[in-house]
Amino acid sequence: LWPTPWIYVASLLFIPASILVLAPVSLPAGIVTGVLIYVAVAVSLSVTAPVIEVDGGRLRAGRAEISLDDTGVAIGASDAAARVERGTGLDARAYLVIRGWVKHVVRVPIVDPADPTPYWLVSTRRPKELAAAINGSRRPERTEPGA
Repeated sequence: LWPTPWIYVASLLFIPASILVLAPVSLPAGIVTGVLIYVAVAVSLSVTAPVIEVDGGRLRAGRAEISLDDTGVAIGASDAAARVERGTGLDARAYLVIRGWVKHVVRVPIVDPADPTPYWLVSTRRPKELAAAINGSRRPERTEPGA
């Protein structure tokens, strides 16, 4: 969930802000400090971007991981539906990996009765593809022969 380019552009405002604060003391110090603050912010935004991954029968969202056997049918939401999922339709017990700069989400119900979390809500730029990957990676149900 990389930040969008406008986040990096907006972060450039740290440079003139630090120049404005430090110019009465030292203009070069203000410029160097502003550049260092911008680099630190850009690196921290990039390094802390959570990864959403479906692999080996498991869903990883940020630092959390769950077996797809414990999940229900994932549903992608875009535009107005995504706003409802992140806003008025949000359950306070849900596990969230959402970012304000990513407008689409996927809701993944948790079917494990021992888990108090009703669902995971994760941001994604491709909700249909992520929901399909989650739903398609689930192990098929075992059936008895002749059933």
